[in-house]
Amino acid sequence: MTKTTIRTIVFLGMTLAAAVSAADWANWRGPNHNGSSTESGLPVNFSKTENIAWKVAVPGPSAGTPIIVGNKVFVSSTDPKAEELLALCLDRRTGKELWRRVVGTGFQLDNRSNYASPSPACDGEVVAFFYGNGDLAVFDLNGKKLWSKKIQGDSNGFAFQWTFSSSPLLHDGILYMQVLQRNTGVRGHGKNNGNESYLLALTPKTGKQLWKHNRPSNAKAESLEAFSTPMPYTYKGREELVIIGGDCLTGHDPKTGKELWRWGTWNPSRIGHWRLVPSPAAGGDVILACAPKGSPVYAVKAGGKGNLGEAGLTWKSAGRTDNVSSDVCTPLYYKDKFFIMYGEGRDKTLSCVEPATGKVRWSTNLESRAKIRSSPTGADGKIYLQNHGGEVFVLDAKEGKILHRTAMGQKGDDLIRASIAVSGGQLFIRSNSTLYCVGK
Repeated sequence: MTKTTIRTIVFLGMTLAAAVSAADWANWRGPNHNGSSTESGLPVNFSKTENIAWKVAVPGPSAGTPIIVGNKVFVSSTDPKAEELLALCLDRRTGKELWRRVVGTGFQLDNRSNYASPSPACDGEVVAFFYGNGDLAVFDLNGKKLWSKKIQGDSNGFAFQWTFSSSPLLHDGILYMQVLQRNTGVRGHGKNNGNESYLLALTPKTGKQLWKHNRPSNAKAESLEAFSTPMPYTYKGREELVIIGGDCLTGHDPKTGKELWRWGTWNPSRIGHWRLVPSPAAGGDVILACAPKGSPVYAVKAGGKGNLGEAGLTWKSAGRTDNVSSDVCTPLYYKDKFFIMYGEGRDKTLSCVEPATGKVRWSTNLESRAKIRSSPTGADGKIYLQNHGGEVFVLDAKEGKILHRTAMGQKGDDLIRASIAVSGGQLFIRSNSTLYCVGK
């Protein structure tokens, strides 16, 4: 064996070791960017004391979903007492804290959320943490800070009515950040005029800006604001980034940010208070746009070009009338079906929907007293999600039957919104005070 061959083998081994595997949950919506996993052998029955591999206290609440890459778990957190924004790394096998870094200061802007709502993202070489005050920091997997910066660094921050949240996306060697905000200041936030909405592309290891693409919109006031996260999507060989907000859905070239297509609107009368929370979801030749406040879900044909009119729409739901609506939760695409959660009002309902027609296969009322604002996770033929109080639901994906429900939060918990991550045959469930690793 020649020295060149040996060097090649070593290089390939290092490359494979650094890559994100299918068993990892490396971003908010998992390995397929749609909330699903091919994992099997996952637990059905568990509690705070049963079928727990480990549990650790977290410094403070966060809506960020934990991510898992190799033998490391990355967690975004607040520390309310110290008013610090933290990046944590835990040993995936034991829960032991490997490193902790202070990324910024502060805790919350309003009483509905805190700055640590975005989830981290990892590509196997670096991990990115972002916070609603604009702090963005990237570390290597051993905790060495590579760089940090303030996104939209002026003192007034982002032009949002509430605390801004959008998770970073690491995809194909680029770090993407999305900011869809109103064009005028609000409640002392943002500039009085001239605020731009944009998609930003950075080099992960250095923070160098590759490009910035401004995204115009005809929306008004709060309807310009979006708390969604970009979704990478490939359809018939064409790669794109799909983003939603400002009353429209758009697809962009991931190398330049150039807009490839646009569909809208779910808001033809330009209501001014329709902020947008759910991220786009794709599957079965359509991309879903969930209009807010109990309004319909719209299925837009994939592969479009230019401005798409009514011809670009495959179907739309009847909103709350047929239990296909989502004000906050991002739909799950799993086993060739969409699973759409409406967690507001009296009846918190999860519906299984055919992508091609919008036909409802089943709808299950979870009979949850608390709101449900985590997004559903699909794996091993089951659907996992939790409510504001930390009650976790396990449903059969085929029929919608509730298989298990258990309280994983503490007494008095509220505003728990972290989605459930899946990796290595285990569930990672985050409450306001505890991170649980569930399973063998």
